[in-house]
Amino acid sequence: MKVLTRWSNTLMERYLPDPYIFVAILTLVVFLLGLGLTDSGPLDMVVHWGDGFWGLLSFTMQMVIVLVAGHVLASSPVFKKLLSTLAGLAKSPGSAIILVTVVSLIACWINWGFGLVIGALFAKEIARKVKSVDYRLLIASAYSGFIVWHGGLGGSIPLSIATDGHPFEDMMGVVSTSETIFSTYNLVIVGLLFVTVPLLNRFMMPKREDTVTVDTELLNEEIIVEKEEKPTPASRLENSTILSLLIGALGVIYLIQHFVGKGFDLNLNIVNLIFFMLGILFHGTPKRFLAAVANAVKTAGGIIIQFPFYAGIMGMMVASGLAGVMSEWFVNISTETTFPLFTFYAAGLVNFFVPSGGGQWAVQAPIMLDAAQSLGVSYSKTAMAIAWGDAWTNMIQPFWALPALAIAGLRAKDIMGYCVFVLVLSGIVISIGLFFF
Repeated sequence: MKVLTRWSNTLMERYLPDPYIFVAILTLVVFLLGLGLTDSGPLDMVVHWGDGFWGLLSFTMQMVIVLVAGHVLASSPVFKKLLSTLAGLAKSPGSAIILVTVVSLIACWINWGFGLVIGALFAKEIARKVKSVDYRLLIASAYSGFIVWHGGLGGSIPLSIATDGHPFEDMMGVVSTSETIFSTYNLVIVGLLFVTVPLLNRFMMPKREDTVTVDTELLNEEIIVEKEEKPTPASRLENSTILSLLIGALGVIYLIQHFVGKGFDLNLNIVNLIFFMLGILFHGTPKRFLAAVANAVKTAGGIIIQFPFYAGIMGMMVASGLAGVMSEWFVNISTETTFPLFTFYAAGLVNFFVPSGGGQWAVQAPIMLDAAQSLGVSYSKTAMAIAWGDAWTNMIQPFWALPALAIAGLRAKDIMGYCVFVLVLSGIVISIGLFFF
């Protein structure tokens, strides 16, 4: 295993470009595929790309806030102490890898946005405690927990089809989460991943001479706030804990009202609001909070620049019909028995170009649900096969790794050598779950 991971890391280091170069090449590949496999001409593909380019603006801002608010919360004294206490449970590099993987799996199963940030923040804190652990593998382990998100409480597809009035209700009705998230096959898949992924990450630990550690001084994010000798009315407000408490109380009251009225609805906006309000409260004063924000926004550049290009790719995939063409390849070779499995593989392929659970469902659902009806396969299992395919290839798709990488201060090529093996293992586990259960 050590030999294989060393080879994989070397390969990624040499050939995997910066995520921006990756998305630029992917844009050109999809453009050419659209020309070759659909009726779209060159100008049509350009128009599809341009029309879609700003399609993820709202989501881009959400992800920037996930990153910034998570950073701000992590740099607060209270949260640092909490993470430090939990990180103290890791006594060796091996236990550090297992602990961060399990914490990330649990957090991502609860909510993907929460898990992405908490996993990376916790990994950084463990790196401070266990100085001999390989930092690349530690962050890869934190990101590997993301594999379970679409089979968990925050899965966008199962939650969508469990809601009255969803776009495909006329075809499949409203599908209870007991048939998706809490179905036997889904729980088997999640359970197996909870056991096997931490063990895999532990087995991938490099030899001592190949271990890449990080200077713990570089992990420290001290928030320095200059004190004024002669306070002014404005500076008193900037250093007022009362103002922070009032704003924080406003947010807390809203959150209580939200959860009382809607149950455990932990969507991305609510996760961001929790991070923001805790950041404001834990930093104590507006001045400390703003200093933490100024420090955090430096890491958001990759998301701001790259997400519009992914939106453009999605625009070409959807408007040209290329995503449908790819899906139909797998439908044409499916039987009643193999259909869920091939739906999973089709979704994994499409996800590489359309890395959005909601967007992918909108593209693939009409084709896959129609095929499921013809073959006599359950709609709920078809939906979950798409959901798992969406989660699966995220392991080698830099789109979702960007927030974790920004928090960790690493490049995609630093962790993808490990993530390839998580992709292989999870693909086997999910295939078993969908085929045999």
